[in-house]
Amino acid sequence: MPFIHISMRAGKPDAFRQAILDGLYRAMREALAVPEDDQFMVIHEHDPSNFRTGNAFGVSRSDDVVYIDITVFASRTAEQKKALYQRIAALLGDEPGVRPEDIFIVVHDAPAENWSVGNGLRQFA
Repeated sequence: MPFIHISMRAGKPDAFRQAILDGLYRAMREALAVPEDDQFMVIHEHDPSNFRTGNAFGVSRSDDVVYIDITVFASRTAEQKKALYQRIAALLGDEPGVRPEDIFIVVHDAPAENWSVGNGLRQFA
């Protein structure tokens, strides 16, 4: 049940954004074994004046950086997360062609009781 926020500079074509969503969904299915049709993702586009990146940690990022913020159940292992990072970089590198240096990922672990996925219920606690 990942919930994903993607932030990037505005102006990319629809096909680029759809490839980001498709690649993230595929990576989640492969690395985290999320159920079929478990797609809860949103893209936030920002004007250049509202979007900043740096080259910290020896990574030379461009203006095409894509920030990926993923919230998952707190049950994911370090190995699963590592596989996820690698799979996202590979898939987004293939389509739509995002450089690995421009993929910035943060995973947040959330306990099951923190989730309500509809109907005002706490489905997983």
